[in-house]
Amino acid sequence: MGIEPSTMRDTAATGHTGLREAKKRETRQLISDRATRLFMAQGYERTTIAEIADAARVAKKTVTNYFPRKEDLALDHQDEFVSGPARTVAAREPGESALAALRRAFLSAVAARDPIAGFAGPDFTRMVAESPTLSVCLRGLHDQREEALAAALAEATGASPGDITVRTAASLLAGVHRVLFRRIHDLTLAGHTDSEIAEVLEAEATQAFALLEPALADYARG
Repeated sequence: MGIEPSTMRDTAATGHTGLREAKKRETRQLISDRATRLFMAQGYERTTIAEIADAARVAKKTVTNYFPRKEDLALDHQDEFVSGPARTVAAREPGESALAALRRAFLSAVAARDPIAGFAGPDFTRMVAESPTLSVCLRGLHDQREEALAAALAEATGASPGDITVRTAASLLAGVHRVLFRRIHDLTLAGHTDSEIAEVLEAEATQAFALLEPALADYARG
């Protein structure tokens, strides 16, 4: 059986679109990788967009098209970071509370040495810690994550996003994530290996989430 010409054209168009998107992803990753290397080697503030463009062999405009803000080049997983806890709550298992789901997800991230949980390596962690701009940006991302979590908790409980219980629960749960993220960074800067940090964090995360059990053990149970 033959293929109709229109079907052939549609297939070809789909193939070209797929190739273009793949090329865009490759270019974006290349720019991000080159920028990160420069940031770690000479510091975030001292690295220019022109230097990044030269290292990636692209135009400055190409860099800013993919990354409108310079900090986006250094913290290029912002969406995953901000939305992670909210997505965990939305996808919690039947009968599972928000607290239980978030604890389970965080411990899995620790076991996987997930960079988004904080396992970014000593060079990258030091680069962020030594940059006033990135430190402020990171605090803003933690705030955004709390807002996203509040929205997810409101959806899960049928409450308003501004409800005091929702806001308090989101603040407590996001606060634990913030403390544990900082703990991973501090241990990294102190020279501990990822395996050593994971061993410490498994115990400390379990203890930190347990502190919220009296108030949130049954909250937003699926």
